[in-house]
Amino acid sequence: MQCMRKTMFRADLHCHTTCSDGELSPQEVITKAKECGLTGLAITDHDTMEAYAMAKVVAEEAGILLGTGIELSASFYEKSVHILGYAFDATSSALQTFCVRQQLYRTERNHAILKRLRQLGMPIAEEELKGSSIGRMHIAKKAVEKGYVKTAKEAFHQYIGEGRPCFVSLKVPSVEETIGVIQRANGKAFLAHPHFTNPNKALLSLPFDGIECYYALLAPQRERKWLRIAEKQGRLISGGSDFHGTAKESSPLGSSWVDESCFYKIFPHLNG
Repeated sequence: MQCMRKTMFRADLHCHTTCSDGELSPQEVITKAKECGLTGLAITDHDTMEAYAMAKVVAEEAGILLGTGIELSASFYEKSVHILGYAFDATSSALQTFCVRQQLYRTERNHAILKRLRQLGMPIAEEELKGSSIGRMHIAKKAVEKGYVKTAKEAFHQYIGEGRPCFVSLKVPSVEETIGVIQRANGKAFLAHPHFTNPNKALLSLPFDGIECYYALLAPQRERKWLRIAEKQGRLISGGSDFHGTAKESSPLGSSWVDESCFYKIFPHLNG
C-alpha cells in the first residue's frame, strides 16, 4: 500500500525506528513521513527516547512537527499493557533512569531466549543483535538470516511467541508506576491499542491522559467504541499506524493518524 498524499493535516503518533524494532532509521522515518504528506509525527520506540534527538533537526528541515514519544511495556494484574507517552521532557532524569532499567530487563530476557534457542540447535550470539533497544523482533530477524526459519512470523509462531518453547516474559513495571514516570516528566500517558487488550473497567479507571483510538488499518466500527469511551471519560485521543517497516506491511506509515485538533491537544507547545 502506498502512502496517501497530503490533503489535510495528518499526524501519525505511533511508529518505530531502528532505535527499537523498526527497519528505518529515525532520519529515514522523517523522510518517509514527508513523502507520505504527513504534517506531524511522534516516534514511539520501545523503552528508549534515542530517536527523538536523532530526528529533531531532520524534522525541522523537512517541516514535520515532531513531538516526543515512547512506548513502554507494563503490567496490570499480570495482564500485559502497552503505554504510549507523549509531550514529555526528554531530559527528565527519572524517565531516562526508567528506560535504562527497562533495557537491563530486555538484556536479561534476550539472554534467556537465546539460551533456549541454543538448546534447540539454533545458536545466536548476543553480539549479533544490533540496536539500542533489542527485543524479540531482532532475534526473529537474525533467525531468518541464519536460515533457522523462513520468516520472522514463523520464528514467533514456532519458537519465541507467547506460549512457544523459547518464550520468556519481559519483566515490566506496573501500569501505575509507568503512568507516574511519564507524568512526572511533564508528559501525557495513553493506553495503547486497547482494541487488542480489551481493558477492563479497573484498568480504564487509572489516570491515563488519553486513549489510542485510531490504530493501523483497524475497521472504523472498532475505533468508534474507543472514541465513545474516550469522550465519555474526558480523555485525549491519539492514533497512529504502529509502523515498523516491511515486517508489518499491513501498517504503512500514515495509514492511521489524528487531525490537527487532536495533535495540538497533546502537543500544544508545537502550535505556532
